[in-house]
Amino acid sequence: MDRSKQESGITAISVEGFKSIARRRRIEIRPLTILAGANSSGKSSIMQPLLLMKQTLDSTYDPGPLLLDGPNVRFTSVDQFLSRSAKSHKIRTLSVAIESRDVLANHSVQFRFSSPEGRPLEVRRLDYATTSCAEESEQAYHITRGMKSAKLHEVVRTMIPEFYRVYKEHPLEVATNRFFLEVAVNPGSVTIPSQCSLSVRRHIQGVIHVPGLRGSRERVYRKFAPAPEHEFPDTFENYIASLVASWQEEGNGEIQQLGSMFSELGLTSGILATGINDVQAELRVSRMLGPRQPRPDLVDIADVGFGVSQVLPVLVALLASERGQLVYIEQPELHLHPRAQHALAKILVDAANRGIRLVIETHSSLLLIQIQTLVAKGYIDPELVRLHWFSRDREGVTSIDSADMDENGAFGEWPVDFGDVELEAHGAYIDTMDKELEG
Repeated sequence: MDRSKQESGITAISVEGFKSIARRRRIEIRPLTILAGANSSGKSSIMQPLLLMKQTLDSTYDPGPLLLDGPNVRFTSVDQFLSRSAKSHKIRTLSVAIESRDVLANHSVQFRFSSPEGRPLEVRRLDYATTSCAEESEQAYHITRGMKSAKLHEVVRTMIPEFYRVYKEHPLEVATNRFFLEVAVNPGSVTIPSQCSLSVRRHIQGVIHVPGLRGSRERVYRKFAPAPEHEFPDTFENYIASLVASWQEEGNGEIQQLGSMFSELGLTSGILATGINDVQAELRVSRMLGPRQPRPDLVDIADVGFGVSQVLPVLVALLASERGQLVYIEQPELHLHPRAQHALAKILVDAANRGIRLVIETHSSLLLIQIQTLVAKGYIDPELVRLHWFSRDREGVTSIDSADMDENGAFGEWPVDFGDVELEAHGAYIDTMDKELEG
């Protein structure tokens, strides 16, 4: 597959100086991107800077460079996420690079944050790069805090020539817009964001996050309307009841697809949102399996197995997302029976084939094996799949081994925490039974 024909969206993330990711590490984002590895190996750490950025942009007020304590990620101090050196000294800088693609160009913005001892976090420098898909020409420039007006004129001439023609005689200054550094006409009455920053901003704000801690089963759900452009501020589970209710009213197919997904997982045959008042709704599910009944036996979602309420945000997120939108799901297999995990793999593959960019953080070897099988069967192009395996060295620094799948679904040696551990457990049981029989 020609990767230039893939959907728009975030295509790669690079991080340096965050928790165990003390050295620069990069992951490529494909339509089906799998993050695997042992606990505390850095899987969540590679995504948390992106979530910090999302909640900063989603905030209704300007919280500064990064909103530390928000709905997606919670910190109370930068010292809690800045990396440590081998001698346990804090590394006072953080670098995050977001690469994205849209119809006309590929974009990259590298954000360089600094937190000098005793001072709050601030963004010090942004490196921009844009490559035209048609002309294959690249524009690269940077903006730093305190950059002089003459240098800023050169930046504007490079990134937005039409603005340069209008403001070339005006003094320019650096404007701080959350974690973006932009050019402003002195005294800041007009700000000039580049197409690169606008593209990256849009893709960050469009991220859908389904966390691994998805709360307890609720009897009443609050109604939240999504923002324009399919953006979902806060964590995604807040929008489930409203989305299900709107799909019922519109009758455009999503509610039937949701019921079909539940049936494939062997959990229920249907779901219904019932409004309690203007701000609350109840979710009810059928106790029946198999074909949908004309009068299904409905019960409150809190009165069925825990797996239904835990996988519900995953399924609704897949249906609510648009092509190119990044959907980050932590532990999609949470509380699911192995048979349901097996079936979930096909649902995730179908979503990737529709053009969504899925980032799946998982500990399920069964889920991974089934994805390999679906690749081998031809259900998904192997070039749409990328596996990143996380581990930590003796100094506690994260390493990432990345692999592609071939047309047979193979990607090389099994990660030690997946296949080997499972085989060792089976082998230990067989050896124990052999010894018992011999005795």
